[in-house]
Amino acid sequence: MTDVRSTTRRVVANIGLSLEGYYRRPGDEGIPYLADAEVGYEQIVRTIETATTAVLGRVNAEVFMDWWPSVIGTGMVDPRDEAFARWLVAADRVVLSSTLTTSPWKGVRIANAPTVEVINDLKSEGGGDILICWSASVIKALLAANAVDRLNLIVAPVLGGNGDRLFDDDNPLTNWELAHYDASGPGVLALTYDRKT
Repeated sequence: MTDVRSTTRRVVANIGLSLEGYYRRPGDEGIPYLADAEVGYEQIVRTIETATTAVLGRVNAEVFMDWWPSVIGTGMVDPRDEAFARWLVAADRVVLSSTLTTSPWKGVRIANAPTVEVINDLKSEGGGDILICWSASVIKALLAANAVDRLNLIVAPVLGGNGDRLFDDDNPLTNWELAHYDASGPGVLALTYDRKT
C-alpha cells in the first residue's frame, strides 16, 4: 500500500469541537458554535478554494446530500453556506459505507473499503485537496493512521460533560504547525494546523 502522504494532494479534516475535544455530546448532534459562526464561514470558504473531493461517512452523507443541495438558490442561507452547497454538488463525492451497495444520491461514489485504502486511491487519482466533511468516524480513522495533512477545527468555548471525543489516546505522536487562525467576539476559534513532515 502506498503511503497517503506520498503525493501533493492534501487530506483536510474539517470539524467543530468543544474546548476539550468533544465533537458530540450525549443526545446532541454537535457542539454549538454559539450565535456567531462568522469564523466558521470564512474557514470553509478558504477550504473549498483548494478542495475538489468531498469524503463523508454514510451517516453524515444522509444529512449532507439531502440538505445542502436544497439550499441552493433559496436566498434563505448565508451566501457562504450557498457557496459550500454549490461546491459540494460539483465536487467529486465519495461516501464510505459498509452497508450501501449503490448510491441513493446522483453522482456519488460508494466505497466499501478501509478508510485509508480509499484515501490512498483518491490521492493517486490526482486533483485538489480531499475534504473530510465533518465525518468524525472518517477523521478518527485517518488520524489513527497518521493520514491527515491539515486539520481545520472550529473550537467553541464550551466545557464540561462527556460525549464523543475526536482525539484518541492511542493516536500516533504527530507534530503540527499553525497555518491560520481567527477568533470571533464570543470566543469561537477557527484553527488550521498543517502536519509537519
